[in-house]
Amino acid sequence: MIVRAQPQHADALTQIAIAAKRHWNYPEVWIQFWIPQLTISAEYISSNEVWMMAEKEKPMAFYALSQNEGDWELGHLWVLPEYIGKGIGKQLYNHALERCKFLNIHTLKIYADPNAQTFYEKMGATKISEHHSDLFGEDRVLPIMEIKL
Repeated sequence: MIVRAQPQHADALTQIAIAAKRHWNYPEVWIQFWIPQLTISAEYISSNEVWMMAEKEKPMAFYALSQNEGDWELGHLWVLPEYIGKGIGKQLYNHALERCKFLNIHTLKIYADPNAQTFYEKMGATKISEHHSDLFGEDRVLPIMEIKL
Protein backbone atom coordinates (compact mmCIF):
# COMPACT_ATOMS: atom_id res chain seq x y z
CA MET A 1 0.00 0.00 0.00
CA ILE A 2 1.40 3.40 -1.02
CA VAL A 3 0.60 6.19 1.44
CA ARG A 4 1.78 9.74 2.04
CA ALA A 5 4.72 9.77 4.45
CA GLN A 6 4.27 11.73 7.66
CA PRO A 7 6.93 13.62 9.63
CA GLN A 8 7.10 10.83 12.22
CA HIS A 9 8.39 8.50 9.46
CA ALA A 10 11.60 10.51 9.00
CA ASP A 11 13.90 8.15 10.91
CA ALA A 12 12.49 5.03 9.26
CA LEU A 13 12.85 6.55 5.79
CA THR A 14 16.41 7.63 6.54
CA GLN A 15 17.25 4.05 7.55
CA ILE A 16 15.73 2.75 4.31
CA ALA A 17 17.84 5.16 2.23
CA ILE A 18 21.05 4.23 4.06
CA ALA A 19 20.38 0.48 3.86
CA ALA A 20 19.55 0.71 0.15
CA LYS A 21 22.73 2.69 -0.57
CA ARG A 22 24.80 0.15 1.39
CA HIS A 23 23.26 -2.61 -0.73
CA TRP A 24 25.53 -1.54 -3.59
CA ASN A 25 28.68 -2.24 -1.53
CA TYR A 26 30.06 1.27 -1.62
CA PRO A 27 33.01 1.92 0.71
CA GLU A 28 31.79 2.80 4.20
CA VAL A 29 33.65 6.11 4.07
CA TRP A 30 31.45 7.04 1.07
CA ILE A 31 28.30 6.01 2.94
CA GLN A 32 29.31 8.20 5.88
CA PHE A 33 29.95 11.10 3.48
CA TRP A 34 26.47 10.63 1.97
CA ILE A 35 24.60 10.43 5.30
CA PRO A 36 23.49 14.10 5.13
CA GLN A 37 22.04 13.54 1.64
CA LEU A 38 20.37 10.31 2.73
CA THR A 39 18.86 11.83 5.88
CA ILE A 40 15.15 12.50 5.58
CA SER A 41 13.95 15.10 8.07
CA ALA A 42 10.43 15.72 9.31
CA GLU A 43 10.65 19.15 7.67
CA TYR A 44 11.63 17.58 4.33
CA ILE A 45 8.61 15.29 4.49
CA SER A 46 6.31 18.21 5.32
CA SER A 47 7.57 20.39 2.48
CA ASN A 48 7.88 17.82 -0.35
CA GLU A 49 5.89 15.05 -1.99
CA VAL A 50 7.08 12.02 -0.01
CA TRP A 51 5.24 8.73 -0.44
CA MET A 52 6.05 5.35 1.02
CA MET A 53 5.10 1.73 0.68
CA ALA A 54 4.38 0.09 3.99
CA GLU A 55 3.63 -3.42 5.12
CA LYS A 56 1.65 -3.60 8.35
CA GLU A 57 2.44 0.10 8.88
CA LYS A 58 6.21 -0.56 8.62
CA PRO A 59 7.83 1.50 5.83
CA MET A 60 9.75 -0.64 3.33
CA ALA A 61 10.36 1.81 0.48
CA PHE A 62 9.73 5.44 -0.43
CA TYR A 63 10.16 8.16 -3.00
CA ALA A 64 10.21 11.94 -2.92
CA LEU A 65 9.42 14.57 -5.51
CA SER A 66 10.98 17.97 -4.93
CA GLN A 67 11.36 21.22 -6.79
CA ASN A 68 14.86 22.60 -7.32
CA GLU A 69 15.35 25.91 -9.16
CA GLY A 70 12.08 25.41 -11.03
CA ASP A 71 12.82 21.82 -12.08
CA TRP A 72 11.02 18.87 -10.54
CA GLU A 73 13.25 16.03 -9.43
CA LEU A 74 12.81 12.52 -8.20
CA GLY A 75 14.95 13.29 -5.16
CA HIS A 76 14.75 9.84 -3.62
CA LEU A 77 13.56 6.37 -4.53
CA TRP A 78 14.81 3.75 -2.09
CA VAL A 79 13.75 0.18 -1.37
CA LEU A 80 14.95 -1.90 1.59
CA PRO A 81 17.43 -4.46 0.22
CA GLU A 82 15.28 -7.46 1.17
CA TYR A 83 12.52 -6.10 -1.10
CA ILE A 84 14.69 -5.19 -4.10
CA GLY A 85 13.66 -7.11 -7.22
CA LYS A 86 10.06 -7.62 -6.10
CA GLY A 87 8.51 -4.83 -8.19
CA ILE A 88 8.23 -2.30 -5.37
CA GLY A 89 10.52 0.24 -7.03
CA LYS A 90 8.47 -0.03 -10.21
CA GLN A 91 5.23 0.52 -8.29
CA LEU A 92 6.64 3.56 -6.51
CA TYR A 93 8.08 4.99 -9.73
CA ASN A 94 4.75 4.61 -11.51
CA HIS A 95 3.02 6.24 -8.53
CA ALA A 96 5.50 9.13 -8.76
CA LEU A 97 4.66 9.61 -12.43
CA GLU A 98 0.95 9.66 -11.61
CA ARG A 99 1.61 12.30 -8.93
CA CYS A 100 3.53 14.33 -11.51
CA LYS A 101 0.57 14.23 -13.86
CA PHE A 102 -1.76 15.23 -11.01
CA LEU A 103 0.56 18.14 -10.13
CA ASN A 104 0.84 19.17 -13.80
CA ILE A 105 4.57 18.40 -13.95
CA HIS A 106 5.66 17.78 -17.54
CA THR A 107 9.34 16.87 -17.07
CA LEU A 108 10.92 14.97 -14.20
CA LYS A 109 14.71 14.92 -13.65
CA ILE A 110 16.52 12.10 -11.90
CA TYR A 111 20.08 12.32 -10.61
CA ALA A 112 20.44 8.57 -10.61
CA ASP A 113 22.82 6.32 -8.75
CA PRO A 114 24.89 4.59 -11.47
CA ASN A 115 23.48 1.25 -10.28
CA ALA A 116 19.94 2.50 -10.94
CA GLN A 117 20.45 3.83 -14.46
CA THR A 118 19.25 0.63 -16.14
CA PHE A 119 16.13 0.58 -13.94
CA TYR A 120 15.21 4.13 -14.94
CA GLU A 121 15.89 3.42 -18.61
CA LYS A 122 13.55 0.40 -18.45
CA MET A 123 10.98 2.72 -16.88
CA GLY A 124 11.16 5.15 -19.81
CA ALA A 125 13.69 7.73 -18.63
CA THR A 126 16.48 8.92 -20.90
CA LYS A 127 20.01 9.89 -19.93
CA ILE A 128 20.45 13.57 -20.82
CA SER A 129 23.75 14.39 -19.12
CA GLU A 130 26.24 13.43 -16.42
CA HIS A 131 27.30 14.99 -13.16
CA HIS A 132 30.99 14.54 -12.30
CA SER A 133 32.38 14.96 -8.81
CA ASP A 134 35.53 14.01 -6.95
CA LEU A 135 34.81 11.55 -4.17
CA PHE A 136 37.91 10.77 -2.12
CA GLY A 137 40.12 10.98 -5.21
CA GLU A 138 37.79 9.02 -7.48
CA ASP A 139 35.78 10.49 -10.35
CA ARG A 140 32.15 9.83 -9.44
CA VAL A 141 29.81 10.04 -12.43
CA LEU A 142 26.07 10.29 -11.89
CA PRO A 143 23.78 9.88 -14.88
CA ILE A 144 21.25 12.68 -15.12
CA MET A 145 18.03 11.18 -16.41
CA GLU A 146 14.79 12.75 -17.56
CA ILE A 147 11.30 11.60 -18.37
CA LYS A 148 8.76 13.65 -20.29
CA LEU A 149 5.19 13.26 -19.13
